[in-house]
Amino acid sequence: MSKFKKKSGGGTPGISTASLPDIVFMLLFFFMVVTVLRQTTPLIENTLPTADEVEKLDKKDLVMYIYAGKPLARYQDQFGTEARIQLNDKFAEVSEVQSFIEAERASKREELVPFLTTALKVDGETNMGLISDIKQELRKANALKINYTTREGEASANIE
Repeated sequence: MSKFKKKSGGGTPGISTASLPDIVFMLLFFFMVVTVLRQTTPLIENTLPTADEVEKLDKKDLVMYIYAGKPLARYQDQFGTEARIQLNDKFAEVSEVQSFIEAERASKREELVPFLTTALKVDGETNMGLISDIKQELRKANALKINYTTREGEASANIE
């Protein structure tokens, strides 16, 4: 009589899940590093005009954005349908542009301040008078590096 018996019909071995948490955390860290979060939430309609010769800005962290355009439909009851200015995540008046520029300069290191650029993201339907007022305030704040943000395309498509 034998003490040991052979197993018959031994199935496939189970899948090891020991490395599964490592893989999950690797994917989590990968997506955390790669994902770009939106800086501001648009409160205005912003269909950018097209331009023939466009150039990309090198350092996006040295750019201050000023948005201009008609408020989105959900804000029109409160702010009307006229073109407005958006600074960061709130609507603003033209007189607040200068203090916005000064606050942005104060938030940057002193040696980076001369390299700051103001980018105007203006809707194609916005009145030129509002843009002129913004530019006047930028001159008062001595923010003379201005970039007009556009889409790449045929410039003649802007004429209606």
